Amino acid sequence: MDIEKYMQELGSRARTASRAMARASTAQKNQALAAIAEALRSDREQILAANREDMAAGQENGLEAAMLDRLELTPDRFEDMIEGLEQVMALPDPIGEITGLKYRPSGIQVGHMCVPLGVIGIVYESRPNVTIDAAALCLKSGNAAILRGGSEAIRANQAIAACIRTGLSRAGLPADAIQVVETTDRAAVGALITQPEYVDVIVPRGGKGLIERISRDARVPVIKHLDGNCHVYIDDQADLEKARQVTLNAKTHRYGTCNTAETLLVAEGIAEQVLPGLAGELAAAGVALRGCLRTLALLEGRIEQLTAATEQDWFEEYLAPVLAVRIVAGLDAAIEHINHYSSKHTEAIITENYSRARRFLTEVDSSSVMVNASTRFADGFEYGLGAEIGISTDKFHARGPVGLEGLTSRKWVVLGDGQVRG
Repeated sequence: MDIEKYMQELGSRARTASRAMARASTAQKNQALAAIAEALRSDREQILAANREDMAAGQENGLEAAMLDRLELTPDRFEDMIEGLEQVMALPDPIGEITGLKYRPSGIQVGHMCVPLGVIGIVYESRPNVTIDAAALCLKSGNAAILRGGSEAIRANQAIAACIRTGLSRAGLPADAIQVVETTDRAAVGALITQPEYVDVIVPRGGKGLIERISRDARVPVIKHLDGNCHVYIDDQADLEKARQVTLNAKTHRYGTCNTAETLLVAEGIAEQVLPGLAGELAAAGVALRGCLRTLALLEGRIEQLTAATEQDWFEEYLAPVLAVRIVAGLDAAIEHINHYSSKHTEAIITENYSRARRFLTEVDSSSVMVNASTRFADGFEYGLGAEIGISTDKFHARGPVGLEGLTSRKWVVLGDGQVRG
């Protein structure tokens, strides 16, 4: 296969389809989403069987545990895909909305109209559910999309792609509006990210290496985050039971996700009360701890899986049952630590002090900041976006979980009645 030619053909067809998508009605887009959900239900067993083949191949090829976890399409995750489609259907359609209309002295009215970005290229690893999430959000926001999943998920992705084509066809929308790249050749990624004549934005979802490569080589704008070094800070005015529940969930709910906590900060005033018991529960769950010197001194002889933290540990996204632990002087030290070491993804404070919670929300410079809640909530589905196209830790053009709004732009509109400029 001539990869360059193949990707140019996909891009050209996507650009043509994007014009039809920009004028598609809300009813038509929702009809397509409903038809995709129906097709998924009909083809459920074939899709799960294809995923099992992908899993077997991944295990045979030595795919690491975190990647296998992302790859697996369990029955519950399958139902979540359909629920995500239904949530996107229920969301207001932003396209065409005109806001901020104001009269000018000339008599004209000036405002903004919400419009699609155009063609969105999405490059992702492992998770086949991303294929549906991305398709749903791009479709509802009036965009065309070219989806390039990882080679490890090729069978499930192609099975899901057939359902997407079915849904688009039933709604009278162009099949080229959502295209799933059929080749596993990595050259396809290089071609996709260097076609500004066809692609308006790239969204990478995957490991740090993939995202760094795309950020370096892309010739179109990129919506991205590099990694998820997320923090939980237990304040000395925290409710101990809340601290326990949130920390355990943030770390042990799933290890291979970007919103999993990787560092625990504990105020020195509460460390002796909360840390020994919490560390014991983490260790019982199989989590190895990397502690600062004060943590080592406090837990010495109580926790077997405890080693000294290095400077690199404070930067690390483990994606594994490993947690860095540091005892800090208080809120100021916690904020300073987070703003220095964090990847700007998600941070949480556990406190009953309203003023400290407000300071944390204001001063921590991350895309999601939480009070008394697990970092695992940093997710488009949990935020009510229906699904997410990805997470952005940049400040332009979108930040945090990227849903419908992040896949749109604005253009100026002017309403007049024959005015001319003097």
